[in-house]
Amino acid sequence: MQSVYSALATLLAYLLGSLSFGVLMSRAFGLPDPRSYGSRNPGATNVLRSGKKSAAVLTLLLDAAKGALPVVLVDQFGGPWGLGEGTVALVGVAAFVGHLWPVFFRFQGGKGVATAAGVLLAMNPWLGLATLASFAIILFFFRYVSLASIVAAAFAPFYQLLIWGGGPITVATVVMSLLMIWRHSANIQRLLNGTEHRLGAKAAPAAPARKAH
Repeated sequence: MQSVYSALATLLAYLLGSLSFGVLMSRAFGLPDPRSYGSRNPGATNVLRSGKKSAAVLTLLLDAAKGALPVVLVDQFGGPWGLGEGTVALVGVAAFVGHLWPVFFRFQGGKGVATAAGVLLAMNPWLGLATLASFAIILFFFRYVSLASIVAAAFAPFYQLLIWGGGPITVATVVMSLLMIWRHSANIQRLLNGTEHRLGAKAAPAAPARKAH
């Protein structure tokens, strides 16, 4: 039964992660779909480009919360059902993957920065804080959210491995880091080309698609 409970917890974590709060908050505030302008990413940074800071802040907090919640629930209440560190790591990755490929939004998700931060803070608060500190330092000096995210993602597995050693949490951190860096491949290209948007840059809405004749 333990494997059944673990699979059920993983599925529920994925479904929770599939709630794209960037899209939901934009709808609630009467804003354009964030997948239609800027980076076309339904994350807090792109929502901020709409000019509505409150929508961006709520997106950030809720995206982080959906990553943290399943990890906390399994960690605190999974013991009687035989759910240990392995399932804790699994539900964290599942929530993160849900954000990247959300079943409720045609699998058009974001890059997972806030969700990964929530997962890391819940799995290992000190790892989460160290990763966020790396993110904040890069963002402060360079003003590129994408660059800060990539650097933080690259450093997180090394923090976990060097300070706390191996195990399921380390594997989960490596998986999320690799996926996040891969999802930023277009940003990496724009950084190399010098065309990446800095934090706070306002993007024009995407032009409507042409109708086929």
